[in-house]
Amino acid sequence: MSIDRASLIPALKNIATRLRIDSVRATSESGTGHPTSCMSMAEITAALFFAEMRFDPKDPRNPESDRFVLSKGHAAPILYAAWAEAGLFDRAELLKLRTIGSDLEGHPTPRLSFVDVATGSLGQGICAAIGTALNARRIKSDYRTYVLMGDGESAEGSVWEAADVAAIDKLDNLCGITDVNALGQSRPTMFEHDMAQFERRWNAFGWHAIVIDGHDLGQILDALAEAKATKGQPTMILARTIKGKGVASVEGHQGWHGRAFKKGEELDKALAELETQFVPVPDAGPAANLAGKISKPASKPRGVDTPKPIPAPDYTMGDLVATREAFGTALAKLGVSDPRIVALDADVKNSTFSDRFEKVAPERFYQNFIAEQVMVGAAMGLAARGAIPFPSTFACFLSRAADFVRMAAISNVGIKLVGSHAGVSIGEDGPSQMALEDLAMYRAEPNYTVFYPSDAVSAERLLAVMAYHPGPAYMRTSRPKTPVIYANDEVFTVGGLKVLRESAADVATVIGAGITVFEALKAYDLLKAAGTSIRVIDLYSVAPVDRVGLVAAGRATGGRLITVEDHYAAGGIGDAVAEAVSDAGLTVHRLAVREIPRSGKPEELVERFGISASHIVEAVKRVT
Repeated sequence: MSIDRASLIPALKNIATRLRIDSVRATSESGTGHPTSCMSMAEITAALFFAEMRFDPKDPRNPESDRFVLSKGHAAPILYAAWAEAGLFDRAELLKLRTIGSDLEGHPTPRLSFVDVATGSLGQGICAAIGTALNARRIKSDYRTYVLMGDGESAEGSVWEAADVAAIDKLDNLCGITDVNALGQSRPTMFEHDMAQFERRWNAFGWHAIVIDGHDLGQILDALAEAKATKGQPTMILARTIKGKGVASVEGHQGWHGRAFKKGEELDKALAELETQFVPVPDAGPAANLAGKISKPASKPRGVDTPKPIPAPDYTMGDLVATREAFGTALAKLGVSDPRIVALDADVKNSTFSDRFEKVAPERFYQNFIAEQVMVGAAMGLAARGAIPFPSTFACFLSRAADFVRMAAISNVGIKLVGSHAGVSIGEDGPSQMALEDLAMYRAEPNYTVFYPSDAVSAERLLAVMAYHPGPAYMRTSRPKTPVIYANDEVFTVGGLKVLRESAADVATVIGAGITVFEALKAYDLLKAAGTSIRVIDLYSVAPVDRVGLVAAGRATGGRLITVEDHYAAGGIGDAVAEAVSDAGLTVHRLAVREIPRSGKPEELVERFGISASHIVEAVKRVT
């Protein structure tokens, strides 16, 4: 933006004042919110939106636009005020803040066209920003990513996972800004205004750190220019600010976090004080309307990403192949067929077999080392910008990123998580490595699709379905090798199941998934030899489930449904089936792992913890 600084800086100061006024008015109208958290970042926001970033105010989703992530999501009112100032919507909409009919929610969500990922669970925005910065590399764009954090959230471990990864990846298109206003919710922050502490930490993590006065627009503009000129490393601007800046009665005072100015005298005084802070703009000229002078991204037509056909699975019936290995094979095929597919790893690629993707598309393989939170967070940012990301690790370690899983659901971004080494069937490694609660974690989110393949063919086919199904998804893969039981051309769908054994004489239906499908098939053979016939179902789609198919099987087998799962009893396959059939008057008998397991051979553990073929046989006998 070529405007003389003598005019630009006072014009930006006036925008900052308007942003404060809008934030105060909106939160007071709501009676809730965080005006003082907005007030500390007003100059930073004004400089970013009206002097630094390239974006189209009428087309926030333009793929070439610079991206802004508000990690301190409780300061949402000033973000909304900035977009109103830029002309996206009428300023009057700000007074609907936090009302049920408005998308201007208490914390930002992608219901808004200018929000990539939901924020508000602190420590996550910087992780998502890494993903948006990586996506710029993927599509060879020069857009930059800016993320504004609070100093309080710097206590979150995910922030430092992100600091590590961004430095390792040399993300010089990423600029962080920390609003160091020194006050948290209940007390002063960890380091208050000790800017040297922040500077040492970010420098130590390999970032270019710049300390500034966050209310000095000249310093802010200089720091942003320095960040843009810095190559080979990300930049963190550390802005010393005052919480509540602009209203003397609250500036730097505790007890104002999350508190709106009360309508009446309190609000009127605050607004009157802010109104006095407008300044004349000398020789205004172009600076009279900075919103009309926002630098727009250059038009860069891009072709539509049309995936090539994905090669079919190539297995022979009876082949012994672990589903984790089939996942790696399928992921590599997807990577070759579609440039939007990316893979993220947490230093287990040779166990999950995601290294097969790395071999065919190394430029789209992102190593996060042992840092699952930033892996999932970066996947969120990538998905928000058009990539189809597959973050994978051991299923138990994904639980470390459970809050990111939750925020991905709120964001409704298409991350495709894959967790391997699930259940007691992993064997000797013991309970710390056995995911036995993962299905419950993903099923709890209303918009997650959850797959649990039993063989290599179903794993390959379901991965392709998962890639192109909208929204977030999770696939559970297994460590043990299992026999191929499906033909290579078998079709699998979201919400489907497969009936593997059935007859008119079936006395019960046994429902398994993953490795318990094979325990159910063994039980079928044992019972058949004794003259009893059962129906066997592979419930490969755990969320959603095929209610119609389950109810039909239950009614055809005397109302006797038995689930068996390599998972704890709460929240897994048993609960999924029970919820599906309860309104049909059917009950479910559940076999699951019901205590903390231990090390042992897989077959010993499956037997000891009640999910083996022999336990299925006994369960059938009990209910018939």
